[in-house]
Amino acid sequence: MSYKDLSFTKDSVFLVTGGAGFIGSNLCEAILEMGYKVRCLDNLSTGLRSNVKMFMDNENYTFIEADIRDLDACIKACDGVDFVLNQAAWGSVPRSIEMPLFYEEVNIRGTLNMMEAAKQQGVKKFVYASSSSVYGDHPVLPKQEGQEGSLLSPYALTKRVDEEYGRLYKRLYGLDTYGLRYFNVFGRRQTPEGAYAAVLPKFIKMLLNGERPTINGDGKQSRDFTYIENVIEANLKACQASSDVAGQVFNVAYGGREYLIDIYYGLCQALEIEREPIFGPDRAGDIKHSNADISKAKELLGYDPKWSFERGIQVAIAWYKEDLNEA
Repeated sequence: MSYKDLSFTKDSVFLVTGGAGFIGSNLCEAILEMGYKVRCLDNLSTGLRSNVKMFMDNENYTFIEADIRDLDACIKACDGVDFVLNQAAWGSVPRSIEMPLFYEEVNIRGTLNMMEAAKQQGVKKFVYASSSSVYGDHPVLPKQEGQEGSLLSPYALTKRVDEEYGRLYKRLYGLDTYGLRYFNVFGRRQTPEGAYAAVLPKFIKMLLNGERPTINGDGKQSRDFTYIENVIEANLKACQASSDVAGQVFNVAYGGREYLIDIYYGLCQALEIEREPIFGPDRAGDIKHSNADISKAKELLGYDPKWSFERGIQVAIAWYKEDLNEA
């Protein structure tokens, strides 16, 4: 069953924090298409107005320009909300190494503010974005919940702390929290811009613009790339999950394993481009290999991802071609 087959109470209200970002805007779009009310909270520090401009005239959509570091704003935004999908955070492992204090402020305190606001306002379900980075240097593949190693970056630490608060807010206050450990999400509206852009959109844009992308390291690192539709499904199924499994964390991925060098040449082939990459140094804090065991999410959330990497990347390439032509 896909998320499009799910149904909620007619007047259900969803709050998506970071709703003008890549994942958040896709969540807003999916929920609006299902006919439910959406509040989008974003301070536009990394989110883009262009990601949500198409929703502004929808009577079921409300945009709140606010910061999750502002507890009062969080409490106000949660008033009358049934489900919170907390995506607001600053991403990027290397950037967190440069800015650890800022990441603590946004990703830990901001998420804690949202949990507290959801608790005070009686929100039914609090679903929040965690990350595969919490597995750190644990060498075993596939990655399985409960088998984490030493953390490698401030970003990973912030997500790990969020998970611990999620457990406590269920145990101490009865707030149904569900942590989703995203594995390398990609798809429409993921920005290729900036020094910390995700690798897939950056590669695609550079290849289309006649540039040579840089691969950090030897390209033999592997990732469980996860198309955005799978992430939407996980969030919405978490909103319908049993209270008995709240307070836990779940891998959200397809369960595949792609090598970066193979992806690069695959993109070249799909774009009908012959161009060798530049090989740069390894990035500090990066996990070498990442592949998810998604059996827990399947069993306890009913998660059943339909979008393989091969299927998703074809749609993503088409989207970026169109988007770059319009730019």
